[in-house]
This record gives sequence, structure tokens and C-alpha cells, in this order.
Amino acid sequence: MNSPKPALVTQRGARRLPRLALLLLCAAYLLPGLVGRDPWRNADLAAFGQMLAIADGRTAWWAPTLGGVAADTALLPHWLGAAFITATSGFLEPALAARVPFMLLLALTLALVWYTTFHLALTETAQPVPFAFGGEARPVDYARAIADGAVLALMATLGLLQLGHETTPELAQLCTMSLYIYALAAAPSRAIRSRLALLVALPLLAGSGAPGMALAAGFAGFVVCQRSRYAPVRALAKWVIAAAVAAGLLAAALGSWRWRAQALELADLMPLARQWLWFLWPAWPLALWTLWRWRQQWTHRHIAVPLVAVAVALAANLAMNGSERALMLGLPGLAVLAAFALPTLKRSASAAIDWFSMAFFTICALTIWVVYASMQTGVPAKPAANLARLLPGFTPQFSALALALALAGTLAWVWLVRWRTGRHREALWKSLVLPAGGVALCWLLLLTLWLPPLDYARSPRALVSRLAQFVPASACVAAPGLSPSAVAALEVFGRWRVDAREQAAQGPCPYLVQTRRLDRTPTPPGGWTWVAEARKPTDRNEVTLIYRRTPAP
Repeated sequence: MNSPKPALVTQRGARRLPRLALLLLCAAYLLPGLVGRDPWRNADLAAFGQMLAIADGRTAWWAPTLGGVAADTALLPHWLGAAFITATSGFLEPALAARVPFMLLLALTLALVWYTTFHLALTETAQPVPFAFGGEARPVDYARAIADGAVLALMATLGLLQLGHETTPELAQLCTMSLYIYALAAAPSRAIRSRLALLVALPLLAGSGAPGMALAAGFAGFVVCQRSRYAPVRALAKWVIAAAVAAGLLAAALGSWRWRAQALELADLMPLARQWLWFLWPAWPLALWTLWRWRQQWTHRHIAVPLVAVAVALAANLAMNGSERALMLGLPGLAVLAAFALPTLKRSASAAIDWFSMAFFTICALTIWVVYASMQTGVPAKPAANLARLLPGFTPQFSALALALALAGTLAWVWLVRWRTGRHREALWKSLVLPAGGVALCWLLLLTLWLPPLDYARSPRALVSRLAQFVPASACVAAPGLSPSAVAALEVFGRWRVDAREQAAQGPCPYLVQTRRLDRTPTPPGGWTWVAEARKPTDRNEVTLIYRRTPAP
């Protein structure tokens, strides 16, 4: 018969991860990409364009627009970025100024996941089985080791890697969801702090563009609090309701309510399953193992609290037809669940994770280095030829600082592999050190060695430079129907005044910009004369057309 508490942990196994090593790992994960690059296309660029428009005074703070079109309703994150741009004007470049608060939000998310797991691991039902003759892990040491594992699991998750380093509202949503599950976790020992965190978390989640998820999380959290056997947690239930009500009111005041649900069809299930497999890797196998090994404790807080975030995110992902940005909000809870699998893993499973991580990330790092060597020296020749074909017009650049950082990261990876395989074999967090370290290494190498080609491929700067040959500086440009990211590119890099409203072609702007697919024949608008066309060097399927208003006879 299985024990109701499956965790068997010795005091040696509950040693904590050295703090210097954890901080360096977090720095390697957080800092790459902070400087030296443009805002990248799609959501990252659209969000930055709105922040810059607010900071420059080209649109109102309360009802911001992008090219004259009502922009995203997630006001609070855009206000945060715009405030940093304004406050640091004159000594920080706007794109860097906007990234700083979002990097801090990601750092705060990691810290909140640690404290959430620590408080949950201190509960009686989450503690390991006591030994007959002593020697089991002390409660606080065990909780610290599990919390270290949760942070490693979050950093190792593939879905967080790019989305977590953008300047988008979803990062603020991720942080507020982490604050919410922290409030539920810390209630027995931090009553006042938990109440304050609740009253901040759900309203900020709603004001960051996710009011529906805030209400769903509030309902699920209320159920968890009501069923708790801890009196301080049951007393928190009314505070959860108050926070949910405040979230609804704030969303109404900010105009954040927007219907984003879409019908899910049978054909969407297979792509959705593939998305879950890679986006939640490697946390999801560990989380499933936790649910199986701790199956008699599903109603207890160390399982129920992280399940709140996971269930809400999965439901939102299904309702929004596979939105990976909604799925991202479940990663903190998934990391907490994954951490509670660590004291129940068999040695063979732990060894398999180690060997797979070591082989996979070493191959990835070698590939990055080989392509970099080819890009700089031409040897081997094939990667450089492929790069020239994929990025026409790109000129490789050399940076001694980037090379030094990449070398330091690679040497740290070699040391980490030797350290993991040679020592600390009993530590609970041992199975997640190499996955988290490998993700941090590859991210560091990509954002140092490969940053110039990545920036050239993902930044619209090259396209806007071609458009600037035909459109004068500070001109008014009509761009009806352009996507928010395309409008942001024209405003940020071209510094043009853009009118993206549907009737913009009938307005006073002397220039008109349209995009079309290459397989479609353009229909010239009436009253406009074709001037030129331009293509993004890395996009062979779309062309940008430039028109000038036909002078009246």
C-alpha cells in the first residue's frame, strides 16, 4: 500500500542550491537581450510602439491609440513602459528603458515562485515521511530545496524563453498570477501580507488585459480557501471575493473587457496537443508525475494552489483557440507542481533527465558556435552560405564583448556538467540544474553570438530604411488596414506621423503605404500614384507598396 506522503528525503538531500550559483544562473537567464537590439516584430514591437507613443505625447494615456486606431486595452503594462521611457529620457535609449521594468517583472516572478513553493512545502502534508530512527530532512531545509527546484523548473520551461523576454502585457499578467498564488500559499503564516497581495494581484491582472482570467482565478482560489483545514486560509476566502470584485470594477473602469474566446474545432486538437508538449516542456512530465505520486493529496494546498493557475491557463488556452500567451500564465503553477515531483523521482529517471539535458544542450551550443565561426571566418563554408541565402544584405559584425560573454557562459556550462555529475548527487534539485542551465546557456549564446543576424531578421529597421528613400522625414503617412506592429514600425523607426484608420486614404496625408502578398495583384487606390515597392530582406512573401497622392488638375 502506498504511503499517503510519497516523499522520502534525507537531510543530505535537502541541501539548498548555493546562492551565488542560483543568482548567476538567473542573471544569465534575465540579462541577455536587454541591450543591443531593436524591438522585434509582432507583439513586442506593437507594445513598444504604444508605450513610445504615450511617452512622446502623441496619444493620450487613458485612451491610447496607435496610428489613430484604438490600441490594446491592457493599459497598466503600457503605462509602466511609458513611465520608464519618460523617467529615463536623456540617458537611456527608449527601447532599453521599456525593457528594464519588464525584466524586473520576470525577476519578481522567479522570486514569487520561490516563496510560493517554500510556503507550500512547509505544510504538514507536503513534508517528507519521518524516518523511524531520525535523519529525515528538516522542514525548512526541505522547503528551501523544493523552492530551488521550482525556480529551476520555471527557467527550464521552453514556453517562457522568448515570451518572458518581451515588453508585452502578458509578462505583467504572468507576474500578477505568480503574486496571486503566492498570496494563497502564504496565508497560514503571512496573513496580512497575503491579504495585501490578493488585493493587488487580481486587480492588476485584470488591468493588465486579462479580466476574465482574474475572475476565473478568483473563483478557483475561493474554492481552495473554503476547503482548507487551516483557519487562516478559510478566512482568506472573503478577501479573494473582494479582490475579484475589485478586479471586475477596475477592468470596467479601464475598458479592459474584450471577448477573445473562439470556437475550438476538432481539427485544432492535434496542433493544440503539440503546442502543450513543447511549450510546457520539461515541466509537464514532472507535474503529471506529481499528480500521480501525490494523488491522495489533490485537495491539499501544495497541490491545489498551483493547480489554480494551471487550470485557469489551460482553460483560457482552449477558449482562445490555442493562445500561447494565455498558456504562459500557467507556467508558475506548473513549475511548483514540477518541484514536488523531485523528492519522488527514481534514480533512473533523474539520470535520464541529466543525460538528455547534457547531450541536447551541448549539441545546441556546439551548433551555435559552429555557425558563429562560419559567419566570422567562412569556415566551415556551408553555414555561412545558408546565412547569406536566408539574410540577403546582412553583413556579419564582430563584438569582443559578446564573444567574451559567450566564452564565459560556455565554460560555466562545462563546469556545471562536471559539478553536477561529480557532486551533489543527493540534492533534490539535482535533476533540474542541467535543464535550467542548458536553457540559460543557449539563450546567452543566441543573444550574444547570434544577436546581429537575429536582430536583422526580426527587426523592421531594414524595411523602414528602404521606405525612407521615398518618404521624407516627419511626413504624414496613410496606412489603412496595417497591423499594429507594422504601424509601430513606421512610427518607431521612420518617425513618421501614421494614420492607420480605415478612412485614412481619404485624409490629408500625402503618402500611402499598403502591404500585399506576392501572389496577389494590387489594385491601385483612386487618387494615388504608385511610387515604389520595398520588401523586408527576410520576407519573400510580402511586399510594401508606396503611393503619393495624385496632384489635383
